[in-house]
Amino acid sequence: MNLKKFVIQETKGFNLFEKIFFPLEILLIIVISIILNDNKIALISAIAGISYTILAGKGKISCYIIGLCGTFCYCYIAFKNGFYGNLALYGLYFFPMQVIGLIKWKKHIKKETGSIKKTCLNTKERMFYSILALVLSIILSYILFLTNDKNPIIDSIVTILSIIAQILTIKRCIEQWYLWLVVNVLTFIMWSIAYINGSNCFATIIMWGTYIFLAVYFLHSWKKELTSNEENI
Repeated sequence: MNLKKFVIQETKGFNLFEKIFFPLEILLIIVISIILNDNKIALISAIAGISYTILAGKGKISCYIIGLCGTFCYCYIAFKNGFYGNLALYGLYFFPMQVIGLIKWKKHIKKETGSIKKTCLNTKERMFYSILALVLSIILSYILFLTNDKNPIIDSIVTILSIIAQILTIKRCIEQWYLWLVVNVLTFIMWSIAYINGSNCFATIIMWGTYIFLAVYFLHSWKKELTSNEENI
């Protein structure tokens, strides 16, 4: 597939609301960041991060290309703000997972829409991931406490849930959006506290606030599509 066909495929399938709201949200972040003289790396990270989430929500494989840029930028601002759990998560996990996701999703693209086929977990799988998240969060919280992490409890929960959510993203499971919603709310709180304490990261706060909305929006969207698919079987 040449570049022109790829771009056309990745930009089709958006409804009128999405065509208007998504670009306006990115524009809003740019304007506010310029007015507040926000950190430029944080701005790039916010734009890339939101673009990644939108494209992933629409099941577009290009999300992983954008995700590589956003991951690199987020690693930098996490390091500057002392969130070492987030730094390790994005640098050692999310970065290679973008490549894995690109390869995996390529095998499940629907030709008629250019988006991926959605799936869901069974009850046994949900129980497994829930127990795994609880145990690993407790362990990581203790480790981050020893490293003088600024917020070890929230940072550990966010880190573990993000790891599991990324796995579910690659598996194309709707349950990812429940986890991303929890992650986004907790991370929004974490960065808000950092901003109150003097960190120049307002674009990052807007980014995570937008993630909260997008998680709710795409959870509803994926539910609607999966329900429609079941009815058509």
